Amino acid sequence: MTRPAGLADRVAALLGEPVTELGPVGGGSICRAVRLRRRSGGTVFAKTLADAPPGFFAAEAAGLRLLGGTGTVAVPEVLAADDRTLVLEWVEPGPATPAAAERLGRELAALHRFPAPGYGTAHPAYIGSLPLPSPGSGQASGSCGDWPSFHAGRRLLPFLRQAADDGAVAPADVRAVERVCEALPLIGGPPQPPAVIHGDLWSGNVLYAADGRARVVDPAAQGGHPEADLAMLELFGCPHLERVLAAYEEVRPLPGRRERVPLHQLHPLLVHAVLFGAGYGAAAGRAAREALASA
Repeated sequence: MTRPAGLADRVAALLGEPVTELGPVGGGSICRAVRLRRRSGGTVFAKTLADAPPGFFAAEAAGLRLLGGTGTVAVPEVLAADDRTLVLEWVEPGPATPAAAERLGRELAALHRFPAPGYGTAHPAYIGSLPLPSPGSGQASGSCGDWPSFHAGRRLLPFLRQAADDGAVAPADVRAVERVCEALPLIGGPPQPPAVIHGDLWSGNVLYAADGRARVVDPAAQGGHPEADLAMLELFGCPHLERVLAAYEEVRPLPGRRERVPLHQLHPLLVHAVLFGAGYGAAAGRAAREALASA
């Protein structure tokens, strides 16, 4: 009887050469991840998800290539991907130094100068394990011509409805988020054309490397609002956060951004409410009220 192919077998098939598993890699909450050695030399990183939804790893690979193709932020090279596996170059971890944090801030500012063809994505995409509304899921991002319409209709309301249906957002908090959606043209700040953003930029998706440069990983890369990336970094914190933000704003000042942080934290808070429950739903309600009050 043929034994089921393990992760090392799948990676070997994708790379076209034998590999040896060196051990697990921690840090992820969704996938199993390992480090492997190639027969030809060098090491790679691979992760797998047995019940991955359609296009899950293809979306991540596309996002990494999109970000890397801008020549701004650093990302691991995509070596191979299939429906259950993603193989990347191995990045040796290193200390989170102030200099690396400042460089990350400047690189994010450069990334956000890159225009995107529209808001959202032209293919199925995910934030964590949740699908993002896109043409691939039957909801065309391109049908929203401006950021307030896109953000309300494709990033806030779908996750608000899902979280509310699950009982993770109280009725009063639902109404607060709905009021934010109605007020977005007034409280969203200056008009913002779609820019390339990481889309899921919390500290766990920033890998400080031994070469002194940070890599960004696990993107939900899309056309969006640059302040979303910065607000998510602030939501969960990251090493030398103030240096990241200061270096960013030296390159790309964003007047009024600090007052809009709660507004841009609403989307990840609603995503977390869907995934992890009512604590994040209550936090979303507070952020919505802060966004309305700071307008």
